[in-house]
This record gives sequence, structure tokens and C-alpha cells, in this order.
Amino acid sequence: MALAAETKAIVAQFDYTDEDVNKGVKEFLRQMAEGLEKDGTSLSQIPTYVTAVPNGTEKGLYLAVDLGGTNFRVCSIQLNGDSTFHLTYSKVPIPKELMVAKTAQELFAFLAKQIDVFLQTHHMDHYDKHVRRRNTFSEPSGYRDEHVFRLGFTFSFPVKQVGINKGTLIRWTKGFDIPDAVGKDVCALLQDEIDKLHLPVKVAALVNDTVGTLMARSYTSPGKTGAVLGAIFGTGTNGAYLEKLSNIKKPLEGDYDSTTGDMVINVEWGSFDNQLNVLPNTPWDRQVDEESVNPGIQMFEKRVSGMFLGEIVRRTLLDMMKNDKIAFFKDENSSFNDWKSTTSIAPQSGIFQAWGLDSAIMSVAAADTTPELSTLRQELEGQLHVYSPSLEDAQAFKAVAGAVGRRAARLSAVAIAAIVLQTGKLDESPDEPVDIGVDGSLVEHYPYFRDMIYEALRVIDGIGEEGAKRIRIGIAKDGSGVGAALIALVAAGMEKNHAVDTGSVVPKVGEASTIV
Repeated sequence: MALAAETKAIVAQFDYTDEDVNKGVKEFLRQMAEGLEKDGTSLSQIPTYVTAVPNGTEKGLYLAVDLGGTNFRVCSIQLNGDSTFHLTYSKVPIPKELMVAKTAQELFAFLAKQIDVFLQTHHMDHYDKHVRRRNTFSEPSGYRDEHVFRLGFTFSFPVKQVGINKGTLIRWTKGFDIPDAVGKDVCALLQDEIDKLHLPVKVAALVNDTVGTLMARSYTSPGKTGAVLGAIFGTGTNGAYLEKLSNIKKPLEGDYDSTTGDMVINVEWGSFDNQLNVLPNTPWDRQVDEESVNPGIQMFEKRVSGMFLGEIVRRTLLDMMKNDKIAFFKDENSSFNDWKSTTSIAPQSGIFQAWGLDSAIMSVAAADTTPELSTLRQELEGQLHVYSPSLEDAQAFKAVAGAVGRRAARLSAVAIAAIVLQTGKLDESPDEPVDIGVDGSLVEHYPYFRDMIYEALRVIDGIGEEGAKRIRIGIAKDGSGVGAALIALVAAGMEKNHAVDTGSVVPKVGEASTIV
């Protein structure tokens, strides 16, 4: 029973109370306001220059490309105008040598070539019509405007965005290192290489995947109102929401359409409360932060995202194993083990290796409700090389993993609630749901994650039981595909009315017709 008592004490350290949740929401709102006033704050509150969200009636054929890691994806998206779409895509790995190329041109030439191949493979009619017959008019590149594919470019690296299709690279991450590209406009780099191949493609929008999630959910969600928030709870975490232009006090550098009165803001909430004013901070959180590549920053992400949850659990378990007063993943004999075998753990177990515990096993633990926890115990053997784990071992693992997962869900509710309160949507149209689009492995695959979010929402001042009932959290798939296409659609509408260059009127989203 010593193990059960010790587990209970450790689990208590991960408790994030109703009072904590409310304090968190107040601080989140304060830091949001700070980020709208000036740069250099915990919450970056980055203006995206996207000034409208879709309503499901949009039509057209658009391209989207996604450079976010080791693969490059090219898609075409046919928007049907009834909240449905048809997506065609291809995915190619980025050659390792191009991830560290000497010049940006080498990488972007490769990307443009993949767009060329995709058009030849999936849209040969357009390719034949426009690439091989270039003697048309109206556009400097030699194409009639209505024949040009508008492309949304999802570029998942830090950029300083200064327009809907302009953004300079701040730094590379994820194994890329091409110094030549830093400080350059990534949309222009791609457009230059597209133009060299004489493709009828215009890079219309630079897309953040979280903004894409918001757009995708707004297009596909049922009802009259668009989504107010797009959020990712996966390997990382972030959110984007529709803010009133009048609340954005810091200067906006680029051109945008001011007639809608709104702009999508990329919160970059992974860095919420880096100062640790309200975030929980157990010894294991501190260890994970100290051993991370960026100590002292992304403190919210380090308590919420799937990338870090497994490591928090691993370090907690390791400390429990070092405690001589309890028998955890070890026993002197098999008499206490219902599997009638002595528990042992192999030296190569992931528990002994930094980042060696995949957070996916937390989902297995949460889902296993059998009295013997047999599924979890088999997973402990298969994944972590814990041989013949006892029922008590599995119960301890399940409790610790569950506490870390529950805390992550309640912290997620803090961010969601703050955005809902900031937008004031609960006070508008009392009969309409407040729609939120989410994506990511945690919210999709971790059992009861959404239930635990709702549980926390119900105790938040300004939301409560009734407000929580109106908040509709739904999965928004493929923000980097359909979401990027929708931002390209908005950009095309702005461009048609010269808003991109002059700040003039953009048609209401939903009125755009087929561009291709």
C-alpha cells in the first residue's frame, strides 16, 4: 500500500484546482491585452492580415502547399459552396541536402518543381491550356487573371508577417539551416521559382497552420456563425481567433481591408506566462524545462503539448523508482503480483532515456478501464520493457499519467475560455453556439480530453454551466490544406478589389467566385 499512498501524494501535486483555472483565465486575458498593445510580450498576438472568416458558401479551386518539416505537401482543394470540399494531394520528402542547402534558391526551386509535377499529374487540362499556350493578355506573366491558381503557402517556421502574402523568415527550426533565406520574404522566394517554370500560380497567402484550422472549421461547421477560435493541441499547441480591429493598438505594417472591422490574430499561446505568475510548476516541470532546448520560454506549451507530457510522466516515474520506501516496477518476489512473476525493467527501457516515453501510452492508460488493467500492462511490457508489471504498478502509472493529462486539459480550457470571453461571443446571439475548431493528436486521440476541458469550462467565471453548453468544440481537419485554400480565397478577393495594395474593400467572404 506504500506505493498507492506515494502515488496519491504525487498526483496531488498535479492538481489544478477550480481556483487555479480562474486565476489562469484572468492572467491570460491580461497578457492578451498586453500583446495587442505592443510587441515583445509573452503572448505575441501576431496580426495575420486575414480580415474575414468563411461561412461555408465559398466556391472555387485553389492550391495549397505545406512546408512544415521533413515532407512537402501539395494540394488542390475544390470548395463546393455547401461546407464540403474535395481535396487531392501529393507528398514528397525533402532531400536532406536541401534542408541545409547553401542558397534559398535551391530549396525553393525544388518546391516549385513539385508544384509543376502536381499540376501535370492532377490538373493536366489547366497545365496544357495555360503552360503550353502563354500568348494571352492581362497579366504581366502572360496569363488571363482568371486562369491563375491562387495558392496558400503554409510555412511552419517563425516568420515576421507584414501582409497577407508577405513574410520574412526569422529563423529556421526542425533541422533546416539555410542562412541565405533568413530575413527574406518566403512568398517571394517561392513565387520567383514558380515564375521561372512559367506556371499559372500566384502565391496569394502566407498561412499559419493554426489560422488554417480556424478557417477550415469556419467553412465546415454547421450553423450561421463561423468559428471564433482555431486551436491545436498536439505535438505543440497554439490558437488563432477573430479580434476586433479596434482592440489592436500596436501598429499594423502591411496593407489590409479595414471594412470588416476584424482581423485574425495568431496568439502564439505556447509562451503564455513564461514568468510563471499562474502556471503550475512541479519539480518535474522544472526538470523538463531545464533540459529542454529553450529553457524559460514556451512554458505553457511545456505543460500542455503532447511532445512534453510524456517526458513529465517519465521523470515523475523515475523519481518514484528511485524511492527505496516503495516498490515500483520492482519486487523482491512474485507473491504480490497477480501475474505470479517477478517484475523487472530492462536497462534499455525508455523510462531511463530522455524523451523515451511516448505520450501515446498515456492514451492507452486513460482508455484501459479493465479491472486488471491488462491492456496497459501489455503496453508497459511492449513499449517500455517493464516485464510482468503488477496491478499496483499499472495503477500507479495510470494515476500519474492521468493527472498530467487532466492538468493539460484544464490548462487548455484556460486558453479557450480566455478567447471566448475576449470575443464576447457568449453575449451575442444567445441561441447560437460559440464554435471552436480544434486539431492535434491530444484532442483527437487522448480519451476524455474534451470532456475534461468542458469540466473546467463549467467552473470559469463568465462561462459557467450555461455558457459551457453553448461552446461547441469540433475537430477541424487539414488546416494546412483546406484552411490555406480558404485564406488564398480571401486574399484573391482582397486583390480583386486592390485591398492588398491599397487597403480598399474586400468582398464579403462567401461572395468569391471560382478563380481558376
